[in-house]
Amino acid sequence: MALMTGKTLAAWRQLIAQNGDAVLTLLKEYIHTLSIEDNAWLMIASEAQLQAQWDALIPRYRDNPDALPLFGIPFAVKDNVDVAGWPTTAACPAFEYIAKRDATAVARLKAAGAIVIGKTNLDQFATGLVGTRSPYGAVANTFNADYVSGGSSSGSASVVARGLVPFAFGTDTAGSGRVPAGFNNIVGLKPTKGWLSAKGVVPACRLNDTLSVFALTVDDAFYIASLAGGVDPEDAYSRSNPATAPAALPQNPVLAIPEVLNFFGDTQAQAAWEKALDALCDGGATLRPIDFSAFSQLAEQLYQGPWVAERTAAVGDMLQHPEQMDPTVYTIVSAGLNYSAVDAFKAEYLRAELAQKIHQALADVDALVVPTSPTIHTLEEMKQEPIRFNSQFGTYTNFTNLADLSALALPAPLRDDGLPAGITLIAPAWHDRALADFGLRWQQQLALPLGATGLPFTAHATLAPSPHHVRVAVVGAHLRGMPLNFQLTTRDAAFVEATHTAPHYRLYALANTQPQKPGIARDTAGAAIEVELWDIPLARFGEFVAEIPAPLGIGSLELSDGRWVKGFICEPAALNDATDITEFKGWRHWIARKENRHV
Repeated sequence: MALMTGKTLAAWRQLIAQNGDAVLTLLKEYIHTLSIEDNAWLMIASEAQLQAQWDALIPRYRDNPDALPLFGIPFAVKDNVDVAGWPTTAACPAFEYIAKRDATAVARLKAAGAIVIGKTNLDQFATGLVGTRSPYGAVANTFNADYVSGGSSSGSASVVARGLVPFAFGTDTAGSGRVPAGFNNIVGLKPTKGWLSAKGVVPACRLNDTLSVFALTVDDAFYIASLAGGVDPEDAYSRSNPATAPAALPQNPVLAIPEVLNFFGDTQAQAAWEKALDALCDGGATLRPIDFSAFSQLAEQLYQGPWVAERTAAVGDMLQHPEQMDPTVYTIVSAGLNYSAVDAFKAEYLRAELAQKIHQALADVDALVVPTSPTIHTLEEMKQEPIRFNSQFGTYTNFTNLADLSALALPAPLRDDGLPAGITLIAPAWHDRALADFGLRWQQQLALPLGATGLPFTAHATLAPSPHHVRVAVVGAHLRGMPLNFQLTTRDAAFVEATHTAPHYRLYALANTQPQKPGIARDTAGAAIEVELWDIPLARFGEFVAEIPAPLGIGSLELSDGRWVKGFICEPAALNDATDITEFKGWRHWIARKENRHV
């Protein structure tokens, strides 16, 4: 049913608004167009399952429709994530159980109005980056069925890339939420560990797992993560956002790239990477090569050392039944039995040392950019070298969770053979929004078709204001290029826009201030004054305010479009001997007039 496919969240909202009471009927008709013979799906909702979800939503929707921003929008869930009343298999039939309750993240999206329409295939026990290690069959690449889809979240990536749902949950331990995104031309958001609760998720490596989100656009992926995320007291590894990270990368960011890259002889992947670098530079980025040895060494630890024992612990008693497991998965997971507790502690010490080196390497850049995968292989090739080729796919992903980093996989210029070859932006924990802001600009710059749908990309709105940042209007010495702007930038404040106040303010040059500062005061006989908006991390806002000297302070300013933001105010007494410069309508204009007088 073409009416239902290839839609972003905005398009789904429009469809639902236009169809009113017919939405449930449309969804019931839609699920009958989906086929379980499409092995990206392991389960498809029955009409009764849709009805039950719908019945739970309708009373709340009638009371307060604004409380259900995802009302009626379908999504898919990787089958190592619980949906109440549905089987969870982790792609191992012998492991199957019926979930008693929704995973926390699923429950939060349902509470926002979304409806689960299916569960998706995966590499068994989320062990693999290939999408071939499933008893339900290998999920084919959505651009060329001879190639792998990437894994382990193969099914979720496939149904999003084909536009069957606007978003889906995957998981990501070693790259499972990024490699399938790269291979299918979609967005894969790998959140900071602990942002999205792991309650109700079958663990792969509990210390290094996170749910991930696939979507056709960056704004959709980040919005879904924001709704699904948040502290969960039932998850021991859930974390609070410390509100210290920037809200956005600079307009002209400095991006680290590996000094030496290995594409394993794949010249088309290398050429696609070089096209992506050209596009980054065209968009204003500065590229800075860095020593990548610590990243590579840490990446090797995830499968080639004691960390694999985390997978052994997760699989548990299933190891007593190797005949019921995928042979490659069993080989990998059972290897954890070869390590001792002493080995595990030594591995943790090494992880901490390498992670520290990685964070030092990223301290002077805005983010790291890497190929999402250095190569891709056919399904037949994977049969010949299932472990070695899988390892290649993880070259630029395996280290990320071990080092506690955030990541965002993005569509990028395609290879010459027409296969996708994405890039991934990586930054410290809690930089998720900053990466999303950059990713939004990147998608708008390239305007690639959406996933494998062939549908055109259309520009989307900017990200919503962040609850972890304070938006502040500055009017004078804190403007870009002015002497106190460093008080913003050194606190990771991000420039948002230049705009104007409402036409109800007067601007003054205060006397006896160094550097000279303006004062602004509300006045019905005033004018619209030029200001800049900056987003300051909430945890750094107090530091910023503490540096503001009398007679200035922070209050609220009204903008020309009716918004209210925090901004500088001035004690009325200080205006008595100040110079009224309202006629200049901005501090820069007055400074320029002063300088011109001295020429």
